[in-house]
Amino acid sequence: MTRTCRSMVFLGPGQPLELREFALPSLRSGELLVEVLCCTLCGSDLHTYEGHRSVECPTVLGHEILGRVAALPDGPAVRDVEGHALDVGETVSWSVAASCADCFFCRRKLPQKCEQLFKYGHQPLATGHPLSGGLADFCRLAQGTAIVRVPDGLPNEVACTANCATATVAAALRVAGDVQNQRVVILGAGMLGLTASAMSHERGASEIIVADVNAQRVESTRQFGATQAIDIREGSQDLRSTVSDVTDRRGADVVLELSGSPDAVELGFELLRTGGRMILVGSVFPARPVQFSAEAIVRKLARIEGVHNYAPQDLSTAIRFLAGSHLTYPFADLIEGPYRLADAEAAFRCAIDGEAFRVAVHPGMS
Repeated sequence: MTRTCRSMVFLGPGQPLELREFALPSLRSGELLVEVLCCTLCGSDLHTYEGHRSVECPTVLGHEILGRVAALPDGPAVRDVEGHALDVGETVSWSVAASCADCFFCRRKLPQKCEQLFKYGHQPLATGHPLSGGLADFCRLAQGTAIVRVPDGLPNEVACTANCATATVAAALRVAGDVQNQRVVILGAGMLGLTASAMSHERGASEIIVADVNAQRVESTRQFGATQAIDIREGSQDLRSTVSDVTDRRGADVVLELSGSPDAVELGFELLRTGGRMILVGSVFPARPVQFSAEAIVRKLARIEGVHNYAPQDLSTAIRFLAGSHLTYPFADLIEGPYRLADAEAAFRCAIDGEAFRVAVHPGMS
């Protein structure tokens, strides 16, 4: 194996990515070295690249990563979330963050909020762990990372999105509870929205109403299980009318807010029925405060809950879902590329300027 690793380093917004070489590390107990097979650019990568989201620089971006086990440490076996020992050559996905298992939040079953959280694609090089992002030949997995084997037959580009988009949706639906025979409204028709539509369809939702301001993305939802696809560029009256009609004017059982728009959050609460559940996922960037009254929440008996990152079980759910449904829903068609590592700058431009849901980078591609 080569003893160095190429990484595409992000120096800050407006600065070109810089290709650097790093020595491959010696592995400590519980760590793992994986060869990066594919990295897809997530919306948060684009926000960081454009300066809408701050990270400590320099860093290596990319957290939607698929890899092949390249090296294991001496000593005890490194195990996946099912407890099975991992072997060199296995294809794996892993959690977007590693946790310590012993802090206040980890002990309260919130490992995604660990006080010593290590987050892939977000770590500054100054931490001494430069191989932490997907825009590189290799990634070094920290101790405390939830690792899941990826079954044969699942395309690399599709599997790549599991450890962010798909696992996040799995977490949102876990929190929302059973959606069988229920009416689900999904606000936002990006990768999260299409995944939520397909997953809700697989779980037996009776109505899946997806809305967005992007007409092309709205139309795509019909291939992912949506029963109603509504363009709200010109206003939300069609959405209000549709929800009223299909719910006998009661409102939606579940609202999944995936866009982060304060207007959409407020609209989602309005569309929620008495006793319904609204799960907020998209509000992960600075925006104006949302406005609805505490009295309205109380009288509506509403449950509003936020989901950020996800728990290890959600990654397992995500891989199982994609393995069982990627032939039913055209997830592969949502991904542009692949680009070579050296062309990562062009991959970002494609993702920002085009209509792609995801853009893939294959570091090993010549």
